Amino acid sequence: MSVFPDSCSLLGFAGFSGSGKTTLLRHLVALLSQRQLRVGIIKHTHHDVEQDQPGKDSFELRHAGARQCLLAGPHRSILTYENIEATEPDLNESLSRLSLKQLDLVLIEGFRDQAINKIEIHRPQFGKPLLCLTDPHIIAVATDDPNLAAPVPLLDLNNTKVIADTIEQWWQAGRLQKVVSSTV
Repeated sequence: MSVFPDSCSLLGFAGFSGSGKTTLLRHLVALLSQRQLRVGIIKHTHHDVEQDQPGKDSFELRHAGARQCLLAGPHRSILTYENIEATEPDLNESLSRLSLKQLDLVLIEGFRDQAINKIEIHRPQFGKPLLCLTDPHIIAVATDDPNLAAPVPLLDLNNTKVIADTIEQWWQAGRLQKVVSSTV
């Protein structure tokens, strides 16, 4: 149960392609959910996405012109929005589409330039620059190099339990940004 009624905490994950963001998030969602945190995910993509299949009713209704389609089932529902024109997704708009009152924490993959607290995923062997050197919103770096010189605390990328412990502590202490929900 949320320690902050009607609010949800946000934590972003930033890193270059192939750094392991999704793999880390998959493990963290499992660990944090086991701890009774209600976790939501927003994942930014630059690609066109399709979760539906040709021939299915929801696919056919969307392609007939429905701008929004909610496929509602007993175990899960899928909400699809058709954008009027192709534009980069907006984080606030994406957040407004979630039922934030039902969540304690939203983990956000991508949206690297947003002014939200983030954990950077960094693997020095890829030869990419550290994002935390120019992004003041990065509060820790998850890395596989324990000797990495960074201006923020380091987290062992290979120890997801410790990363989950840290996130839970930040959440409990109110160190993560909040978004207040006005929807159910």
